[in-house]
Amino acid sequence: MKPSVTDHVKIKRYNHPTGGWGSLKSLIRKARGEGLLVSGIWSTLMRQNKSDGYMCVSCSWAKPAEPRPFEFCENGAKATLWDQTKRRCGPEFFAVHRLNELLDWPDHDLEKQGRLLEPMRYNQATDKYEPVSWDAAFHEIGKELRKLDPQSVVFYTSGRASLEASFMYQLFARIYGSSNLPDSSNMCHESTSVGLPESIGSPVGTVQLEDFAQCDLMFFFGHNTGVTAPRLLHPIEEARQRGIPVITFNPLPERGLERFKNPQSPIEMLSPGPGTKMSSEFFQVRGGGDIAAMTGIAKSLLALDDAAVQNGGQRVLDTGFIAEHTSGFEEFEAYLRRTPWDKIVARSGIARADLERVAKIYSEASAVIGNYGMGLTQHRHGTENVHMLCNLLLMRGNVGKPGAGVSPLRGHSNVQGQRTVGISEKPELVPLDKFAEFYQFEPPREKGRDTVETCEGVIDGSVKAFIGLGGNFVRAVPETGLIEEAWRRLRLHVQIATKLNRSHLIPGAVTYLLPCLSRIERDSQAGGEQHVSMEDSTACIHGSFGYRPPAGPNLLSEPRIVAELAKATVGGKSAVPWDEWVGDYSLIRNEIERCYPDHFKDFNKRFLAPGGFHRDIKASKRVWQTPNKKANFKAPSMLETDPDIDVSQSDVLTLITIRSNDQFNTTIYGYRDRLRGINGTRMVLLMNKRDMQRLGVSDGDEIDLQSAAEDGVERRVRGLRVTPYAIPPGNCAGYYPELNPLIPLWHRAEKAHVPAAKSVPVRLVPVSGQASK
Repeated sequence: MKPSVTDHVKIKRYNHPTGGWGSLKSLIRKARGEGLLVSGIWSTLMRQNKSDGYMCVSCSWAKPAEPRPFEFCENGAKATLWDQTKRRCGPEFFAVHRLNELLDWPDHDLEKQGRLLEPMRYNQATDKYEPVSWDAAFHEIGKELRKLDPQSVVFYTSGRASLEASFMYQLFARIYGSSNLPDSSNMCHESTSVGLPESIGSPVGTVQLEDFAQCDLMFFFGHNTGVTAPRLLHPIEEARQRGIPVITFNPLPERGLERFKNPQSPIEMLSPGPGTKMSSEFFQVRGGGDIAAMTGIAKSLLALDDAAVQNGGQRVLDTGFIAEHTSGFEEFEAYLRRTPWDKIVARSGIARADLERVAKIYSEASAVIGNYGMGLTQHRHGTENVHMLCNLLLMRGNVGKPGAGVSPLRGHSNVQGQRTVGISEKPELVPLDKFAEFYQFEPPREKGRDTVETCEGVIDGSVKAFIGLGGNFVRAVPETGLIEEAWRRLRLHVQIATKLNRSHLIPGAVTYLLPCLSRIERDSQAGGEQHVSMEDSTACIHGSFGYRPPAGPNLLSEPRIVAELAKATVGGKSAVPWDEWVGDYSLIRNEIERCYPDHFKDFNKRFLAPGGFHRDIKASKRVWQTPNKKANFKAPSMLETDPDIDVSQSDVLTLITIRSNDQFNTTIYGYRDRLRGINGTRMVLLMNKRDMQRLGVSDGDEIDLQSAAEDGVERRVRGLRVTPYAIPPGNCAGYYPELNPLIPLWHRAEKAHVPAAKSVPVRLVPVSGQASK
């Protein structure tokens, strides 16, 4: 594969705020590149994230009841431009390009070819995709599936599929006999889905959009808000303008939580000033040092409470809340008292006085939101990171009251909602008895495969088939080299997609590429034009209306494709009326309500209202759906978040994988990471200057990066440019997914199996092949 680099590389510090003129210029450039500069795309964007419009196809941030005039961010607009490009990738393209040739193309160039138009079947003799009719595709895929053991077949879902498509898809898999229903959350926030239920009894956060206007302090841990959820910058800016402290912990200083200029404010845009200061306090925690940092804050909070007791003052801890609502505080308190400050400071990289100052600020706030991202979840002890943030909030009763709570900032636009309607490999999370009763089939009861277990099955040969409802699975997962090699041994490989990506280029014995409508496009079925629903990261359900013309006349919707696959594979094996559901998606929503009545009461009546409706998250009301009916303090086993790796050797660094502001997940819009000042390349390694000097490399040197996992597997990424950056000593950073090949499959969260992509042991190797000294 050719490296993700252009002939015009320029690396220069970006000193401007997030948003501002830089965002506007970026969108004009993207619109021009997709042939949309003079088009109706601008009126389309005016309906993005609005009650009569469509949900953004990228991030899952909340859709307000009273939207701003422009309720889209730079990256959300890029996603729409990329989705609605005028470029087309039809049979003519595949007629002149073999897959072996396309494997050498960078990710950006593959998707840049535009929208897929026709169902395609791979021809092994010519090494090309060739057009096939929909009927033939469905017939042959069904025939292949009927030959296979259902336990060997994986049904993967990316975060873009609607609630309707997801509900149908998981029913199809279960009727077929498979519980193998991994999704993209297995790679990012599964540590949340495992950790939060143990702490507060809910797999999702407790914060709603209106809480941001009521809080008097926000924490941010391990989240690059300006890239992954830019619309959240608006409530942060409003909080800062009210004088609310925003305290950020992250290994890299990110512009979104440093400075922001609101592109929707003419006064701000025309002002010569630097924009709003977004973080009142920023602490550069060492990679994997979050448990230590939060331990230091909690230990300081305990000391403040001790002093209050001694002096007869008001308690700092919410002792009433702790007594009534929680369990395990005594064990947690003992952990705090016995953990020495020298170890906290050494592992976190933050001075004791700074952590004590944070605790003092926290002690004076009455409504606090704890926001976090994959900087907490993508570690060996990712669930303990989640527990520790909950501990910190529980100490002062900051769960289940206005303006307070835990706020996991999830990524893809419906990744949380898919789990809500049954996309899960864990049978205990799914109403299997209701499925059996309502649809007259016996669903499998055993646990299925998650994403990492799917990868293991592909490598050892126990997985024989893979059906992908969106996504770029092969590129997104760790252990890229072994996965790509083993993938070709699959008997069946089916991808449902809007644009070409690398996963489509690695065929099995039988391989199909099925093009679908985008959610932005009109979806006309037998019952008329249809709309779909999504769940945002605050557990709020919204409608989404497609109204642009389809990219091509032969595209089918995701629900239609799922239904046709089900009919061809398991027709007559259940009472599911596939054709009726596809003709009228409201019937699917009725069934979702019937299976999940607590969360979807009056689904069809409520989801189109401005602001949608919130799911019934019991922890938001201080009802704890844990085995002991309490919120639980859970002391971490240690300060170290990644004890399965050894970074003690002087030549080993800890790699943190990051995203550019010119990408969303594996989708690469371009080569301008404006907010970090990196233009023209993605093949960089960001390093601390002292580490560069110690390891004998200079700015601009070309190096290879090699895994230091010491497990006998060679993992290497070639052709990276050394770039000095403000990053803690011992850490380095580079782009996802380019550096995924360096992550061992076994280096993952203990309980959640999330790849530990924020703590990868690596060594620098000069291009000559000799290790740096």
